[in-house]
Amino acid sequence: MSRALTGPKVVPHQPVCSAPVTPLVDRELLLVTGKGGVGKTTVATALARALARRGRRCLLLEADRRESAHELLEARPSGGDIVAVAEDLWLQSLDPETVIDRLVTRRLGGGLVARRVVASPVYRSFVAGAPGLGPLALLGHSLELVAGEVGEAPALDCVVLDAPASGHAVSGLRAPRLVREAVGSGPVAELAGRVESWVADPRRVAVLVVTLAEEMPVTESLELAAALRQETARAPDLLVVNALFSPPERPIGGAVPLWLARRRLQEEQLARLDAAWEGPRLELEMLPLLPAEGLARELTDRLDRALAPGAGA
Repeated sequence: MSRALTGPKVVPHQPVCSAPVTPLVDRELLLVTGKGGVGKTTVATALARALARRGRRCLLLEADRRESAHELLEARPSGGDIVAVAEDLWLQSLDPETVIDRLVTRRLGGGLVARRVVASPVYRSFVAGAPGLGPLALLGHSLELVAGEVGEAPALDCVVLDAPASGHAVSGLRAPRLVREAVGSGPVAELAGRVESWVADPRRVAVLVVTLAEEMPVTESLELAAALRQETARAPDLLVVNALFSPPERPIGGAVPLWLARRRLQEEQLARLDAAWEGPRLELEMLPLLPAEGLARELTDRLDRALAPGAGA
């Protein structure tokens, strides 16, 4: 990929995609991860909207109790419920412990026994300390949503999981195997086995990594890709390089040197990715400061174009 810097000039933005990403439209789960602060939630939200535009009945699952995706979607806070956002698009925000509680309650058939189990100190200590149980619960809930096994959920084609930051991504994908081996048998082991087979199938599940063209996020993304290959025998399906500096529309005064200096730093990191990243890559420019919903709509348009048949070919 040639990267020659010239003087700033006005050019129409086109997302740079190094390979077709159209196959992502057909996945049942799109797991979006990345270092904190790189725009992971914004990209996941825009991706869910873009998939819904293409007729995929999609639910955005936000694994964060702080709830920020609803602002981007112009919807009410989820509070753990499934919220209808638009045609073919839903939102649910759940923290891992709540997901575990709901899975256990469903497995026990609800009722008084389930409530007593979930409220017991022994259970609460187990949930807080059991390695791999939180990630397994998020993935298991995603699988059950797509499989139509969650009673209150609509029929879905796919889930976009706004997953925890990239430091947890590898352990999250390893969690089903670790839990299955540790538990051995029973409902949790059965769920872990189903999830393990599901996430190992690249035709059904895709992993997307979001980064900035900055040294630390690029380093962490490359380390994540290497760890995924080593630990899970699969590579990320797409790297999204977010917030690239675009030429200023009105190059006035001191803005030009500042833009050129920042863009040169980004070019250095893009060159690192040219040398080290083997998979598909999508580049998105930094957008103007807009209200949250405007930002999401604009980014949705750009991801929608990237998902179009033949894009990046």
